[in-house]
Amino acid sequence: MPAISEFIAFLPAPNWEATRAFYERVLGLPIVLEQTDCVIYQVAGAGYLGFCQRAETPQPPERVILTLVSQEVDAWYAHLQAHGVEITKPPTHNERYLIYHLFARDPNGYLIEIQRFEDPRWNAGVRGVGDPYLSGND
Repeated sequence: MPAISEFIAFLPAPNWEATRAFYERVLGLPIVLEQTDCVIYQVAGAGYLGFCQRAETPQPPERVILTLVSQEVDAWYAHLQAHGVEITKPPTHNERYLIYHLFARDPNGYLIEIQRFEDPRWNAGVRGVGDPYLSGND
């Protein structure tokens, strides 16, 4: 099977300047590439998020959830509040999925979920460690 080396999710961003301020200054994501009307941010490792200047978002935008994984959910909550970011759900334990998470809204109406996995399987290698299909080896 051919290898996949990186992942980029692209989303339309009608609120261009506010989008850039949010992802660069509030979330602190580094820019890896600026194109004519798109910008790509590194989220973590080989995971990237791209925004392109467009007139509309998918409707309804709240159907799109951008999940950022962090052990510091409460610190993110305080940070987002300090920057006036709309919090739609404060940090909460979710027993169904064994996560601790919060939801906020970006300038385009997309939901940002910041979560910590409490499921011990997440850190036990279920993400592909030792799996030749997921590590790019065939």
